[in-house]
Amino acid sequence: MGRADAAWGRGMRNIALARRNVLRLVAGCAVAEFAVSAAYAQPCGRGRQRPRYLPMVVIDPGHGGIDPGAIGASGVYEKYITYATATDLERVLRATRRFRVALTRRPDEYVPLRQRVARARALHADLFLSIHADALPNTAMRGLSVFTLSATASDREAAALADSENRDVVAGVPLWRQPREVGAILIDLVRRQTDNQSLELAHDIVASLGREVELLENPQRAAGFVVLSAPDIPSALVELGCLSNPVEERLLQQPSHRQRLARGLAQAIEYYLRSRAVV
Repeated sequence: MGRADAAWGRGMRNIALARRNVLRLVAGCAVAEFAVSAAYAQPCGRGRQRPRYLPMVVIDPGHGGIDPGAIGASGVYEKYITYATATDLERVLRATRRFRVALTRRPDEYVPLRQRVARARALHADLFLSIHADALPNTAMRGLSVFTLSATASDREAAALADSENRDVVAGVPLWRQPREVGAILIDLVRRQTDNQSLELAHDIVASLGREVELLENPQRAAGFVVLSAPDIPSALVELGCLSNPVEERLLQQPSHRQRLARGLAQAIEYYLRSRAVV
């Protein structure tokens, strides 16, 4: 066997070993998840049960502080619209007593984009929803739209995470304890699952709010938004409407309209989490 054949053989053995290690990790995670679920289902003491798990929903009001976001024709700032809607949604979700809820920023705080993602991951979020209001060159255009992370941006973020010197924890597995090949494969597996779940979440939001408000043409879209880059949290970015449109700008300033949006978002979130047996 020549040197090239020997090197090729070593490379194939390394890949096979990495894949076996990943399968062991995934199997271990599945067993651990089953054990936790079983523990929650078992009575605690005499007829008492542990409290049921309440999923964590992290709401990200877009912009804030020195970043006003889009500015409507009347001078309204996007950052105020997004925060008001986020707090409406927070109240609706809390009222159900089926969720834990957190916001990524205080009323007029500036938070860098990646720090918003970091805050959501630190809270072990089950779902991340970023709230924005659009501004388009064509002022006649109006309607709500929902974005998930584009495939290109998803691959770029996964590669960056895999190559990071300060390697992260993904799906409960500390990457710094794994060989680089194993970490890269694990990130790819988790990222693909998260992308699929994010698409389901976006579909549920469009279906829920399509009955309440006007939708932009082709409302379910994809783009490279940094706030959607968490590899292990289903994430979506909602453009509530177009501040560049005079009619929609007025609507977005009305508490009743924002509350309608919040109720529709809450219904979509509950449906999504219930369909995944999280609620």
